[in-house]
Amino acid sequence: MENKILGLHHITAIAGDAKRNFDFYSKILGLRFIKKTVNFDDPGTYHFYFGDELGSAGTILTFFPWGEGIQQGRKGSGMATEIGYSVPKGSLDFWQKRFEQYNVIYNKPAEKFGEKYLTFLDPDGLKLELIESKTGDNRKGWETDEVKADVATKGFHNITLTLNDIQPTAAILTEIFGYKLIDQDVNRYRYATDAVENAAIVDLVELADEKRGLNANGTVHHVAFRVKNDEILMHFRGKIEAYGLSITPQIDRQYFHSLYFREPGGVLFEIATDNPGFTVDESLEELGQNLKLPAQYESQRASIENHLVKIN
Repeated sequence: MENKILGLHHITAIAGDAKRNFDFYSKILGLRFIKKTVNFDDPGTYHFYFGDELGSAGTILTFFPWGEGIQQGRKGSGMATEIGYSVPKGSLDFWQKRFEQYNVIYNKPAEKFGEKYLTFLDPDGLKLELIESKTGDNRKGWETDEVKADVATKGFHNITLTLNDIQPTAAILTEIFGYKLIDQDVNRYRYATDAVENAAIVDLVELADEKRGLNANGTVHHVAFRVKNDEILMHFRGKIEAYGLSITPQIDRQYFHSLYFREPGGVLFEIATDNPGFTVDESLEELGQNLKLPAQYESQRASIENHLVKIN
């Protein structure tokens, strides 16, 4: 098997109120709630996963909802600043009306790289985009009573990183991850991998004088890239170490195995495996319905459940 990065695996962000976060993404955006668990480093905090029906890599948006009153983050350099979702062509009218109906802050549709897109903010100020991909997207979106397949999000289109100088980050993408520069518009540089058809794009925006961002409420915590299995994961660990960057040992995240490192521009990158997947501890039909705890916290289940707010 080729040692390749297979585009984006998941993106993790920080939110405030857990129920508000759950309601926005599962009801207004219509994503499937695929896992309700806790932060492995802080079991008193939820970790939510949203995605498609299967929890496929390249569709998974996750949140640490730290609760009301947490410090508001600030977008800036050294962080991921926009999350792009792929949607069917002609669906932006539906989304505009839906955002108006639910008082979601959004901008009128615009265009970049020949693709029409709609920018909006979630309730915590996280910036997202719905993008009509010009290359087509055959992935099947999760369907709800209000969001049908002909308008539903299909998974990630791209992630945007804001940097003072794109070159050191671009070198990681091209020299280690196998991405190539495919387009440029003023100070936005589009990189993509040909290893997968979707969730394959990373945009680098260069703003030399931009202040460092503040990683708190309403911002992206880290960006995870996908590999097929543990063997390839450790291959990339060796490459990143040889490049001179500090990287963690392999960490078991229950649903995938991970490595973490901070790329030279300051963004926290993760590399995550496809295995073992989200059905390791509940069936496909049951995904997201039960609170799933890592084995080390199972003995504390009663106190954890008592502490966590009810969301559904």
